[in-house]
Amino acid sequence: MLLAVAGWLALLGILNDPDRSGRLSLVAACDFIVASFGLLLPWGRFNVHAPALLGLVAFGVLGLSTWSFGGVATGTGPFLVLLYAWAALHFPRWILLLYLVPSTLAYLVPLIITDQPQAILGSAVVLMPIALSVALLIEAQARHLRDDRARLARIEQWRAGMVSTLAHDVRAPLSTVRGVLEELEDAAGGHERKMIEAALRQTARIARLADGLLDLDRIDSSGHLKLDLGSHPAHSLVKEALLYVRADADIQVEIDESLAVWVDKMRFEQILLNLVTNAMRYGAPPIIVRITREGGFDRLEVRDHGPGIPDELRNRLFGQFAVGGAQGVGLGLWIVRQLAVAHGGNAVAEAREPGVAMVVTFPIHQSP
Repeated sequence: MLLAVAGWLALLGILNDPDRSGRLSLVAACDFIVASFGLLLPWGRFNVHAPALLGLVAFGVLGLSTWSFGGVATGTGPFLVLLYAWAALHFPRWILLLYLVPSTLAYLVPLIITDQPQAILGSAVVLMPIALSVALLIEAQARHLRDDRARLARIEQWRAGMVSTLAHDVRAPLSTVRGVLEELEDAAGGHERKMIEAALRQTARIARLADGLLDLDRIDSSGHLKLDLGSHPAHSLVKEALLYVRADADIQVEIDESLAVWVDKMRFEQILLNLVTNAMRYGAPPIIVRITREGGFDRLEVRDHGPGIPDELRNRLFGQFAVGGAQGVGLGLWIVRQLAVAHGGNAVAEAREPGVAMVVTFPIHQSP
């Protein structure tokens, strides 16, 4: 890119100095040829440091440019520094040090050939150390960033592997527990049967949570969670999810039975159960679940009638580490917000009197 810009500048120089049109055309041609090599050659097939050869050629073209302009070094210095900066972003320190001799020659030789004054020749004493120092600083920062990325990639690889292993290890004993409970259910009656049914629901919920741990496999290349979106009747969707909540919970559902929401069913259930569990743990009954349509969004609201949350804490509720003693709400609300954002909506806390309402929005699906 730098050489392509230099080529265009050389062509523009012809307009200002037609007498040197031949030399400047040669410089422009060299710039464009080297730039084309840089863009078109399959560098991935070569040694990782092979593109450094372009830097050596670029220094030669830079010297040719200085000679073509009659030894005027005004533009040479900035381009020299930019070439060093490019090299610092892509190559290790030893290559920068190897560049010192050819870059110095590329700067000085055209000035000597064109009989420039001693003062101009002496500028190399200042320019070259500055260019090299800037390059070394950039190289050090780039190296630290690459090391940090590599370290984070290793950590993420281990984390993903451990989470995946944990999820699979949890599912195996759950299958055994579920099988035993189903056999007991067939022989049970009355109160015992209801207890076993509740245990089966909770077992199914734990299995779903284990599936949630495998979400790493559902992350696409841009880092977003892939959702299985579809239209679902809101009232029955909420009722089905609330089966996983204990039967004696004081929960009221206020949803129009004709309303349908465009969501990932499993993720919606995860959102709702997190909100309801949070309201039961930190609020007070009754807990009201309602879904309304407003401004292009379906609005899920879970409200409790507890003491509420101070204004200064509400804005931090959905943070990843929003937890602190009796006022804490743990990691659940952070997950709620991430799932809401994945749907294209958001999650906020709104004050009520009494209590607080956790509100999650989902975009209304527009049929094509």
